[in-house]
Amino acid sequence: MYALNFTQMMKMLKNLNLILDKAAGYADHKKFDVGVLMEARLAPDQFNLIKQVQIACDTAKLGASRLTGKEAPSHADDEKTFADVKARINSTMTYLQTFSEKDFTASAAKRISQPRWEGKSLSGEEYMVQHVIPNFYFHVMTVYSILRHNGVDIGKKDYLGPMPYQM
Repeated sequence: MYALNFTQMMKMLKNLNLILDKAAGYADHKKFDVGVLMEARLAPDQFNLIKQVQIACDTAKLGASRLTGKEAPSHADDEKTFADVKARINSTMTYLQTFSEKDFTASAAKRISQPRWEGKSLSGEEYMVQHVIPNFYFHVMTVYSILRHNGVDIGKKDYLGPMPYQM
């Protein structure tokens, strides 16, 4: 579960950091405060970019925590600036780097629940496949879409990041 999912999430968080750097460069080039992008959203009833990053990070760290029983770092969800958002991503990546495949040995059969599920649960495998993976990518893609919609010059290669091509 770790090698296939959480190592890829770390890559995507790194890509997210690089995309955010492009957003800051775009704001600087166009002479506006990058905070405008941090507050941007795709639709009036959708969360802003900051909240999208928070949820992507929480999905990754809480997914690993719930599957392994290791305590996740707490974040106050008080990010306001570009630097705050980048620090949140870096904190999440640092936490995910503390895991190995061994930590996830019994996680597929583990029962996972959350208070908002009102007593219902999923197996660890179901939780990973049905909740963690789609939720994580939804929020990362929404950050990408917010930035792209606001004119930041990013594309699929930025989203996917470097590939381990071989000759």
